[in-house]
Amino acid sequence: MAPAFRYPDKPRRGDAVAVLSPSAGLPARFPLPYELGLTRLREDFGLYPVEFPSTRAARASPAQRAADIHAALADPGIKAIIASIGGEDELKVLAHLDPDVLRARPKPFFGYSDNTNLHLLLWSLGLVSYLGGSVMVQFGRPVTMHPVSRQSLERALFTRGSYRLEAPDRYCDQEGDWADPATLAAEPASFPAAGWSWHGPQVRVSGPAWGGNLETVDFHLRTGRYLRPDDSYQGAVLFLETSEELPSASYVSRVLMCMGERRLLQRFAAIVWGRPKAWALDQPNDPAAKTRYTKEQHEAVLAAAAEYHPGAPLVFGVDFGHTEPQLIIPSGGTVTVDGRSRQIEVTY
Repeated sequence: MAPAFRYPDKPRRGDAVAVLSPSAGLPARFPLPYELGLTRLREDFGLYPVEFPSTRAARASPAQRAADIHAALADPGIKAIIASIGGEDELKVLAHLDPDVLRARPKPFFGYSDNTNLHLLLWSLGLVSYLGGSVMVQFGRPVTMHPVSRQSLERALFTRGSYRLEAPDRYCDQEGDWADPATLAAEPASFPAAGWSWHGPQVRVSGPAWGGNLETVDFHLRTGRYLRPDDSYQGAVLFLETSEELPSASYVSRVLMCMGERRLLQRFAAIVWGRPKAWALDQPNDPAAKTRYTKEQHEAVLAAAAEYHPGAPLVFGVDFGHTEPQLIIPSGGTVTVDGRSRQIEVTY
């Protein structure tokens, strides 16, 4: 059975929030977007960002990063935790975290990508967290915050409402080089956004959201150290999306095949798949290559769902991952997927 989920208390404007780097220490390498993100937290959100010893450390150990998480939770003046950025080895931090400390004084945690690691651990403890938002990306966006991302962050940070997610008319998956100061002076390009693609039965289902970045979820499927028994996921809503590493359609297919053969994929009430990021600084795909990459991933997801879980509604291309705008997903929070009205509702 799934745990009974607890929503942590929300911060208010004027409160202090911890800015941590539980994954990569990129604020040390790219201070400009980081400082811009801190400024937006102060001036646009009315929050007071508090840094900890490893926040700007280029090479903090997993134990040091875990110690900062513990310290932020123990400090009664800190009302939420926001990750500076993602990375690739946050999995190592989890072994140094004390579940009793995480349970004793839970606080809203925001982050995505490699921060999926902490979201999955918090889910296993019955704690709601918020998949999305990082200081250097959403808060530190060049020129101005994306209005849709900003609205979603404000709702998730400060309110306890239920909201319908809306598909955007335009999106962006191409970022500038943070090593170039000119990047912060130019508004990111945007492109026409394909609508969300609905498949499967036209039914309405609700359950706690689970998942995040596919590559990070794969870490946990391989290690098995921080997952609950498979029946804990019965009736949950699966959210998955891919990163700037642009994993191949065959990789996506194999992960889903393993979830299906494990009989885990079949436990989810619905599948919500993020809009794929199809461009990266080290793989600057042209429009045709981006379209091909997205189409191949879409086909891989559809094939796996048809083989292993045809009875679940599936929505492909939802904006909650490594593209913008970014909609916040409450990990462990209640999500409703309505295949009849083609609507997704989240409860923050």
